Amino acid sequence: MKKIMFMVMMMTIAISAQAMPYNAARDEALFLSDKMAHELNLTDAQYEAVYEINLDYFLNMNTQNDLFGPWWDVRNRDLRMVLGTWQFDRYMSSLYFYRPLAWRAGAWSLVVYDRYNRGLMFHRHPVAFNNFRGGHSHRASSFYTRHHFAPPSAPSRHVPSTRPGNRPTHHMGAPGHSGHSHGRGHGGRR
Repeated sequence: MKKIMFMVMMMTIAISAQAMPYNAARDEALFLSDKMAHELNLTDAQYEAVYEINLDYFLNMNTQNDLFGPWWDVRNRDLRMVLGTWQFDRYMSSLYFYRPLAWRAGAWSLVVYDRYNRGLMFHRHPVAFNNFRGGHSHRASSFYTRHHFAPPSAPSRHVPSTRPGNRPTHHMGAPGHSGHSHGRGHGGRR
């Protein structure tokens, strides 16, 4: 009996140790959404929704098996409703957006960090960063079905380089963007 209890306790610890904590999920969703807003030329409304969708996905990651399971499908379905056609096509062709998480050395790893420096932020925090706790994504239906998102009319002028190890330069003062400095870390202003 003690052996069974010990095994149950160890399995519980192993599973809970793998779940992504809220603060980590929030920060990773912010960083990923910021890069998506930059490369996909998201409108403010799209940026807010993409942040919520990414946060919901990260909050539902409990084990390595969840990476590309039902919640990944929900994320893709919701993003299809938020993004315009050219944006969704670019999203799908950018593996660091399409498959944003990896399980490396026993921990979650945000794949977009392979492309962008951790301290690099292009946009202000979405409003949802301070008050959204998750819960818009559902397996059966999408919260975003009831909303209309007008995508930008043309792709952004930003065309990411495919050179290995290329890091984009930080730009300040772009219209509508706050341009956080490198020294603030990916948490930026709160």
